[in-house]
Amino acid sequence: MKRLAFAGLFLGTALLLTACPNESPPPPPPSTSCTPTPTGLSVQSLGSQQQTPQGLGDFSAPHVPGELLVLPGGLTPQGLAARVEGVRPLSALEGGFLRVGVPKGQERAKAEALLRAGARFVQPNYLYFPLYVPNDPLYPASPADPARLQPYLVLIHMQAAWDLVRVASYGCTPIVAVLDTAFNPAHEDAGLFLSGYNATDDGLGASNLDPSPPPPNSAYANSDPDHGQGVAGLVAAAADNGKGVPGLGLGRVAVLPVKVFYWVNGGYTTTSTTLAKAIRYAADRGAALINLSLGSATPLDGVVQDALNYALSKGSLPVAAAGNNGTDGLMYPAAYPGVLAVGSARLDGARSDFSNYSSTPKDLVLAPGGNRTPAQAFYVLALGQDYSYYESSRPYTTGAGTSFAAPMVSTVAALYVAHYHAVYGRTPTVGQVKQCLIQTASNGGSYNAQTGYGLLRADRVLSDRTYCFP
Repeated sequence: MKRLAFAGLFLGTALLLTACPNESPPPPPPSTSCTPTPTGLSVQSLGSQQQTPQGLGDFSAPHVPGELLVLPGGLTPQGLAARVEGVRPLSALEGGFLRVGVPKGQERAKAEALLRAGARFVQPNYLYFPLYVPNDPLYPASPADPARLQPYLVLIHMQAAWDLVRVASYGCTPIVAVLDTAFNPAHEDAGLFLSGYNATDDGLGASNLDPSPPPPNSAYANSDPDHGQGVAGLVAAAADNGKGVPGLGLGRVAVLPVKVFYWVNGGYTTTSTTLAKAIRYAADRGAALINLSLGSATPLDGVVQDALNYALSKGSLPVAAAGNNGTDGLMYPAAYPGVLAVGSARLDGARSDFSNYSSTPKDLVLAPGGNRTPAQAFYVLALGQDYSYYESSRPYTTGAGTSFAAPMVSTVAALYVAHYHAVYGRTPTVGQVKQCLIQTASNGGSYNAQTGYGLLRADRVLSDRTYCFP
């Protein structure tokens, strides 16, 4: 039997909660102000950097009902109203645009009619929002507490993506299957946790997600059983509930917890047969993403490869941690064809010192995962429940590693599935999901041996009109 170990570093620390000190008001502005120096740049002088828009704007983005902004292309406001029924001129804007009123619910249809009537460009009157910050106390950045989650999520522009999520109406809830150690769906901060499955032979029963009891003279180390709850919480911890941390799915993504780790031959691990069974189980339950925060150096595992191919054929995309050896070459299953591999980035956006990389081009992106030196880790869920053979009474701990980068990618991919379904009425293929995440990552579609295709960009994943919503 081939053994697979955790691909993530997992470090436990005590919780540290701090109150924000009162701040004095800012000083008044100086009596004189600086006038910006004109650059003389215009649309024409910028050339290829900026062009006068033509055609139709994006009507999937949030906008004011019953209003359009029109670049008339030589037509007068009265001429537009005369040519398209139901169009009412409202005001002229600087830059040559007109704001017009149209019947609510007919914005796109009237925009298309205006284009046919001779308008150059028509767009909605878009809505802009303050960047959303959930009220979960371990989220906001704090100089006194470096384990807060917000600085890490800023790297992938998650708050801007959340703004798009919050105003969207999703007709489906994608499932991220998390194949891992143990889970506690009754945790105080658990959100959309589905009924899980115990794929192991630990004797506890198919629905029991508790840590597997260790054999005589064996004991857990390094908070290993909490690993699965931490990974699952990054997907689906309850947001805006005044507790702990928010899951990146913001209540729009569900977790299917699948226990695959148990005690085999004196070690806490899993096997080819157990992992393959769990992958197939997740695919059969309709998981859009299968998160694999685990790995092995053994390259040829026909049983696992066959299960991964089965998942891909069912429309489930496996997302796997790259590994924590800091060496060239991804762990398996991250290195298998068809799998989206995830490396770890530290707070400055560079590859984490422990994160594996690949000089051979792979489907590899980065997401926040902390660092070894200097030490960087962030809050995640722990099991928050004591067992007769394992104590985990604390509800939160800290973690770092590619194990915790992978679920961030899985969750953003799941949000893309929901967003795509809302726009097109169907779910994207696994190929489309990978293309969207890879092409919108920070390297602009170019591959780099150290960073793959670069840092995940959650905001682009939910808005890009070239690779994600063509």
